[in-house]
Amino acid sequence: MTQADLDKLVNNHSSGGAGGSDFFSSLIQKIHKKGAAAEQSNLAWHQDHEEGQLAVDVAQTAKAIVITSTIAGVKPENLFININNDLLTIRGRREREVEVKEEDYFYKECYWGAFSRTIVLPVDVLTDEAEATFKNGVLTVTIPKETSRKEVKIKVLAD
Repeated sequence: MTQADLDKLVNNHSSGGAGGSDFFSSLIQKIHKKGAAAEQSNLAWHQDHEEGQLAVDVAQTAKAIVITSTIAGVKPENLFININNDLLTIRGRREREVEVKEEDYFYKECYWGAFSRTIVLPVDVLTDEAEATFKNGVLTVTIPKETSRKEVKIKVLAD
């Protein structure tokens, strides 16, 4: 989705467009702001490269958010995972081990090269306790949820 597409969505929904809601508008604006920040901080990674987008599953357990992605053919040292506030970014590079001439392909469906994915985390998490495992070509990132905060009553004092 381009910057212009996000701007259209925000403008359409904030001006009462069909199907709009305060929640949706707020979410689009949040993605817009966070995406711009992440894009700036990661600009050096892909200045000279076209990136593929990584497919992910995002789920939850009672205690954690679990992000899973199949990344066959990637060496663990070529995977980079970063959490910045409520954004999780996974980026990496899949290198082709054997060079094949273009005219020798019958099908060419696999993506080779740099890839990335930035996900807005749906709940507050404990970023310092995040863990990632990579087994049989499957990356699993587990981030514990922040425990719900206790309600505190505040007594109002008269002047």
